[in-house]
Amino acid sequence: MADLDQNTVTEAVIAQMADTPDPRLREVMASLVRHLHGFAREVKLTPAEWLAAIGFLTRVGQTCTPIRQEFILLSDTLGLSRLVNLMDDKANRVGEATETSLLGPFYREAAPQFGYGESIATRAKGPEMMLFGRVVNEAGEGVPHATVEIWQTDADGAYDLQVNNPEVMDMRGQFRTDAEGRYAIRTLIPLGYSIPMDGPVGAMVRAQNRHGFRPAHIHVLIGAEGYRELVTALYLGDDDHIDSDTVFGVSESLVVHPRAGLEGAPDPALPSVRYDFRIARKAAHDTSGRVGADPSKIAAE
Repeated sequence: MADLDQNTVTEAVIAQMADTPDPRLREVMASLVRHLHGFAREVKLTPAEWLAAIGFLTRVGQTCTPIRQEFILLSDTLGLSRLVNLMDDKANRVGEATETSLLGPFYREAAPQFGYGESIATRAKGPEMMLFGRVVNEAGEGVPHATVEIWQTDADGAYDLQVNNPEVMDMRGQFRTDAEGRYAIRTLIPLGYSIPMDGPVGAMVRAQNRHGFRPAHIHVLIGAEGYRELVTALYLGDDDHIDSDTVFGVSESLVVHPRAGLEGAPDPALPSVRYDFRIARKAAHDTSGRVGADPSKIAAE
């Protein structure tokens, strides 16, 4: 039995895990231990700080519910969700496609289905806008019968999970493109909002002197047989926080400016955005999942 010091303890831990049957688990855990130990040594982590971190992570877990995912919010605000998303897209995308963005902590499965041009605002009220365009492949050809799913805040900056009974869905829906890949969605002009600041992640953001705001945006998830699922979002360019999204989701190509009188708009009187989403072919080795999930599904596992 060897005496361990602050340097040798790391390799001792990794050696003890060396017989892990799953090679990927063995690789990930060995790297995790090296980085965690290296971090502790670099910052000279004290017992009081270590205990504070344990308490923080405990509170993050305790804050999670079937309608709130505080751990995803923590990952988002640390830029980890964005990093994993970017790496996954680069590794698995075949060909050019619309840039990805974050699924976020407010996605819900089984959103209601709507027809071409219908409104997803079944309860919420406010100024309306249209989102329309095509879903196309790498060659610019329309993708018929693709699923276009969107969800967003209402005109007051709140998601349905924050204002309604959890069983009630609003400001979200599923659409199908037509035979030429066209889609049209009537919705409300979303409002930028602060991430939930009443939990441990909010306390962390305040301690870092960050504003905690996300610019106004519309989440989009597109799927079609034989194509890689696209998770992205469109961001309103006139939002005050367009250059300082607290979860790092904005890309220049995803910034839009609604305006009335747009050529081809289903309702020219309404502010509209025309956006053609390009989806990539699905690679044979692509077994990746979304960077995020319906909070109720995570809580149930």
